[in-house]
Amino acid sequence: MTAFHGWIVRKEDGANTATLEALDTNGLDDLDTTVRVRYSSINYKDALALHGRPGVIRRTPLIPGIDLTGEVIETRHARWKPGDVVTLSGAGLGEDLHGGLAGIARVNGDDLVPVPDTFTPAQAAALGTAGFTAALALLALERHGLTPGDGPLLVTGASGGSGSIAVALSSRSGYRVVAATGRPEQLRDRLTGLGAAEIIDRAELQTQTRPLGTQRWAGVIDSAGGAVLAGALATLQQGAAAAAFGLAAGSQLPTTVLPFILRGVSLLGIDSVRTNPVLRQAAWERLARDLDPAHLDAVTRAVPLDQAKTAASALLEGRGTGRTVVEVTP
Repeated sequence: MTAFHGWIVRKEDGANTATLEALDTNGLDDLDTTVRVRYSSINYKDALALHGRPGVIRRTPLIPGIDLTGEVIETRHARWKPGDVVTLSGAGLGEDLHGGLAGIARVNGDDLVPVPDTFTPAQAAALGTAGFTAALALLALERHGLTPGDGPLLVTGASGGSGSIAVALSSRSGYRVVAATGRPEQLRDRLTGLGAAEIIDRAELQTQTRPLGTQRWAGVIDSAGGAVLAGALATLQQGAAAAAFGLAAGSQLPTTVLPFILRGVSLLGIDSVRTNPVLRQAAWERLARDLDPAHLDAVTRAVPLDQAKTAASALLEGRGTGRTVVEVTP
């Protein structure tokens, strides 16, 4: 038994409550690899879990945190050895399995990825689910046939964690990136610094009420959903695709079948939780190849473990931008 500190969600009087407690390894899942967690991060799912909101935690008590980065302590997995520096996003962490907002985690070795030499462990944590998902979305569009010469690539929710990284990654990959945000003037310099060639107000997409509009985008990386995604679909080029993974603007999709049957556009769903190991590795290799770590640092802030719940409030209140890394253990 080893003691450590971490956040844990317990059900009390019918409601979930997250508290920072002293924990021990006897309560962890019986999985093949034990990791000393150095860093985690705050994603929207983590914010919901830390503040007792429904829809994320599927069992209690449970350690939240859908990301972790750290060193292997012990393992029964053939691929890993003690001291390996690894990272993991999704794969049930913080939902079905104990997650990364605690000093020690037990995980499935199949899901781990080595931290690329390009990034420090803290930078890998800053990428986390946000960067991993952005890379999965770009890879999906390219499998569909997208190339930089096809035209502008729209990134919605560009001020958020995934959106910011998608802007930087796509721009460095050679695409002309158009960033859509609800705060175009406030965030113009920041998004331009990440590589966006043009900034538009997301209202341009939300007010696109006709089922088909002017063809503008060769591809879309969407972290917004709702009317924003509907507007993007209506203005995609013939045969183009949107890769969607978010619902910041709503889970409903107010559109028609016309973009799909008259322009042959495709909607590609991106699931960053149940991703096979080969695709996990490919996504991290793409991040290592085409993401400038300096761009990542520009959108990242760090907080200690005991401030994770406070930091999560900003996301729930719509004030979050960029990435928040949690320093779990020194």
